[in-house]
Amino acid sequence: MSRFIVSGGNKLSGSATVQGAKNSILPVLSAALLCEGENVLFNCPRLSDVSAAARILRYLGCEVKREGSAVLVNSESVNGAEIPDSLMREMRGSIIFLGSLLGRRKKAVLTFPGGCELGPRPIDLHLKALKSLGVKIRESRGAIECTAPDGLKGAKIALSFPSVGATENIILAAVTAQGTTTLTNAAREPEIADLCEMLNKAGARIYGAGEGVVVIDGVKSLKAVEHTVIPDRIVAATIMSAAAVTGSELMLEGVIQSHLNAVTSVFEDSGCDIKFDCGNLLIKAPERLKPLPVVRTMPYPGFPTDAQAVMMSAACAADGASVFVENIFEDRFKHVSELTRMGADIKVENRVAVVNGVKKLYGAEVRARDLRGAAALVTAALAAEGETTIDGICYLDRGYEDFELVLGSLGADIKRI
Repeated sequence: MSRFIVSGGNKLSGSATVQGAKNSILPVLSAALLCEGENVLFNCPRLSDVSAAARILRYLGCEVKREGSAVLVNSESVNGAEIPDSLMREMRGSIIFLGSLLGRRKKAVLTFPGGCELGPRPIDLHLKALKSLGVKIRESRGAIECTAPDGLKGAKIALSFPSVGATENIILAAVTAQGTTTLTNAAREPEIADLCEMLNKAGARIYGAGEGVVVIDGVKSLKAVEHTVIPDRIVAATIMSAAAVTGSELMLEGVIQSHLNAVTSVFEDSGCDIKFDCGNLLIKAPERLKPLPVVRTMPYPGFPTDAQAVMMSAACAADGASVFVENIFEDRFKHVSELTRMGADIKVENRVAVVNGVKKLYGAEVRARDLRGAAALVTAALAAEGETTIDGICYLDRGYEDFELVLGSLGADIKRI
């Protein structure tokens, strides 16, 4: 089991290139099941979740190999429709294979996904929508068996909540369904638009990606494609938080400005100066941050729940009180108890956290319990006085590629043991 040792107090400087998006590459890998032939996916980060997705693809009959930052997926000989429980439990996003399996094999047998425990993430929205497309569903002893004996058929679907996972599964199932599917109250995240761009390159007919209403005209089959995954806006927010909490100036290379609007406005409220230029972002933080106005996590284009934890770490060192309201997941303050071990002053009631900035954070032994919480602890440790030992780095490896090397290149004193 790996851990980080961080000696805090160093100013950061220099530049870092933002990796490919975890929340984009996973549905894109799933979509490769539908695109017969050899797909080449560029800007693919080296993450444990990507490795888990590759193991699922291989189990289903695909050939998967990596060449540098590219992953090649040959789905010509897909012959499986069942994902064993051991593979489903490896990552929380494994449910994303449901829609593509139904589209390719007209059948999917799987169990409930594993990964970070963030409270309930019910898949009833997925299942209800798939029933509208003609899928028959049977649940037994923790397994879900989905079949479409008469094929998938287009339908009008309205989501009660703009779920990212449900939106992706519906699109993946509908692209090769008979007829037209109209999805209302679809999630609008950039990662969904990236998935749809990849599918459209393969011959899909998807209109309105990234908007509230998405229309999918089904096609008979999809061809193999080459596709470059978008940069990870949450990794960008994490590095920005590292700059903010240490009063540093950093350059982030390879970002998309529009994807970060909700995040950059919060950093600017805290006193950071942010400039964009040709896909690069320059952040210059003050010695002490201003307290934040109320930060409410919301579906895109609102402030992302995945950036809440790292932003909270930065707020721990601000002059005054900041308020965070978590509207997406009910159990997403697990990092709070570990931050308080480092001297943070945080009070939580239900889904609201009040962070009173302190003069100093102090090194301590802490343990991560989920992906974004792990990133928050690393962020806080960069500013803490003394040495911090962070256990549970396996969670961080699910979403951050060589994070200690990235931070080390910027001047952080961090090592993995």
